[in-house]
Amino acid sequence: MGTSRFAVLGILMFVFQASALVTAEEPTCAPGFESEMLIFKVTRKHLRQGTRLGKVGFTDCTDRTRFLFSSDDSRFMVQTDGMLTVKRQIVLHEGHQDFFIHSWDSQGRNMTVPVKVLHHGHQHGDHHGDHHGDHHRDHRHHNHQHHHTEVDSANNTESATNPPVPVLHFPKSADGLRRRKRDWVIPPISVPENNRGPFPSHVVQIRSSEDKIKKIYYSITGPGADQDPVGLFTMDRNTGILYVTQPLDREKVARYMLQAHAVADVSGNAEDPMDIIVNVIDQNDNRPVFTQDTFLGTVPEASARDFKVITVTATDADEPNNDNSDIRYRIISQEPQLPSNNLFEINLVTGAIRVSAGGLDREKYPKYTLVVRAADTQGEGLSAEAKVILTVTDSNDNAPVFTQSSFEATVEENKVGVLVATLSVTDGDEPHSTSWNAKFKIVDGDPGGLFNVTTGSNKQEGLVATVKGLDFERSTTHTLLVAVENEVPFATLLPTATATVVVRVQDVNEAPIFDPIQKIVSKPENLAVDSDVVQYTASDPDTARKQTVQYRIISDPAGWLQVKEKGLIKLRSSMDRESHFVKDDSYTALIGAVDSDEIPATGTGTLIIQLEDVNDNAPVIVDRAISVCNKEPAPQVLSVTDKDGPGFGAPYSVTLHSDSKTNWTAAMNGTKNGIILNLATELPSGEYTVVLRVADTGGESQDSTVLARVCDCTGNEVVCNGRVASVTDLPVILGILGGILLLLMLVLLLLMFARRRKEGQRHWSHY
Repeated sequence: MGTSRFAVLGILMFVFQASALVTAEEPTCAPGFESEMLIFKVTRKHLRQGTRLGKVGFTDCTDRTRFLFSSDDSRFMVQTDGMLTVKRQIVLHEGHQDFFIHSWDSQGRNMTVPVKVLHHGHQHGDHHGDHHGDHHRDHRHHNHQHHHTEVDSANNTESATNPPVPVLHFPKSADGLRRRKRDWVIPPISVPENNRGPFPSHVVQIRSSEDKIKKIYYSITGPGADQDPVGLFTMDRNTGILYVTQPLDREKVARYMLQAHAVADVSGNAEDPMDIIVNVIDQNDNRPVFTQDTFLGTVPEASARDFKVITVTATDADEPNNDNSDIRYRIISQEPQLPSNNLFEINLVTGAIRVSAGGLDREKYPKYTLVVRAADTQGEGLSAEAKVILTVTDSNDNAPVFTQSSFEATVEENKVGVLVATLSVTDGDEPHSTSWNAKFKIVDGDPGGLFNVTTGSNKQEGLVATVKGLDFERSTTHTLLVAVENEVPFATLLPTATATVVVRVQDVNEAPIFDPIQKIVSKPENLAVDSDVVQYTASDPDTARKQTVQYRIISDPAGWLQVKEKGLIKLRSSMDRESHFVKDDSYTALIGAVDSDEIPATGTGTLIIQLEDVNDNAPVIVDRAISVCNKEPAPQVLSVTDKDGPGFGAPYSVTLHSDSKTNWTAAMNGTKNGIILNLATELPSGEYTVVLRVADTGGESQDSTVLARVCDCTGNEVVCNGRVASVTDLPVILGILGGILLLLMLVLLLLMFARRRKEGQRHWSHY
């Protein structure tokens, strides 16, 4: 077990024969490729499958002559003897193809060399300098820097032969100690998908350095071995040969992670498990697939060259970023092939279809059918086809035309919203499309904005109407110029059609017009009757008719006014600012002006009289009944009001009538808008009349009577006859007494009814 634990781990190598030990007698040898860059020249750009390009020189400073190589371009492969072969056909589109080849030396180090496959007529210049980078090595046992090989790609068709099984050793370090797993350099194993067998097919052989001294049994675990899909990979327990049992499918699983185990017959584990990565090499086994069988699109008939119509898309299940999934698009056919067979072009890479020539005409060729092909391997491999149906849509390539060049109409003056004329047009575009629908505009003859034009419901008529009243006295005729276009701009340069509309204005009898329409005057409310209020006149706009105007009162709510000749307004009765007909000190009346036409027309003006206040109202006490105790009575506050304005109201003053001065005192409160009334002497309970004279700031005064109920009580809480007195209690008391009286009457009626019924029963008992 000790020997097994410290056994040397082998370095991962793909070889086709036993590896030779590196001797100390060869200090000048440096493992690696024979050149820093390999150039293979070919005579043709098209390389067929199986074409041999030349040998790749490599050494690991041992006696081995076969090695395991890998290429990062799946179209090329290197056999174990170093022969570079075309794995599947390729076209050198740019005259060359650049890629890298990898291999490993005896210590497990990755070696890389840049490779250029160059068409014989293409100059490679100094391109090799771009590939040195991290792959440059300072020590070589070779003197040359480049390797050149020329191949006749037309005649060389030899295919690679199956190599023997490569051997994979468990890693070990140079000093014989086992290496830590993270230090291993384990190149992946590449297995092509869709291999036809025979199966099981050899993949690689696992070897342990312990098999020289003891019997070793080999096994493999992981997905594809003892996990789903179980049995896809198997291993011979005695020889360590790894087999694949059936064709692989990269589109299902692109990589398998396996673990190889080496177990000694007696002592148990001989090696730590070793990870094996199996990469499935993609084959071009999937055709491109269009996302739709048929693509539908539209293209306007007036589309310019390079107008994008539609984009078709295809996908490929093969390995992404690989020639097998590198799709190119091409238009195969166009129907109809009129007016030319190349009306459309497609972007090879994106699949975008654009207009490539003029001549689209919806009226002649309303629909085109294209057949588009998508092929992988940059357009040289497997392919699929799809249809693209393009409908040619109408473009505005026909201008609308008026059915007649001029229109005439007659309209009464002062009419608003009246239809003046209906203008009809024709259009050669598709009916009821935006290219056919008409749009009208007045372009001349209407500086005052008296008219507008709108499109009718059938989209082929222009409706001219008035938006302001026409004035016969200003202009008897209006000449409009109306232009017509479509809802969408013209696709090409087209003339714009116009028509003339002559509108004749018909004179009508118009009502006289007051100036101003609302007249405001200010007058004192005590203006003397029969005084002049204001001169309010109206003029007749029908100047050609030379009519006379008479005036009358249309509305005078209070009956204060009368109108004389020439619109003179006089006062018929006294005005009152405090009248309910006055709102916010203003009185409003309507004055009419009637012309002398056979059918008279009446104009109306509004007269507003702002009434100036005079002191014609005395202040009045609001509270006319109070209750007060005859002992230690509380002061009573009486509110005062005045109908006049603020200039003739507070501050008020108050005096008591001579008969009231004996028992009462009265004075104004601090704001002079309320009276403080006090009982001066103790009076017997009962009702008393208090007379007070209140005057406003202008001296206008009058006497007001207050009914005072004096109760036998003390202080602020007035109690009369054992209860709190209140002026508002009387209706309540009367209501209660009425209810009691009604109840007594009902009881009396019930007793009378019962008595009569009893007497009636007694009367019947005598019989």
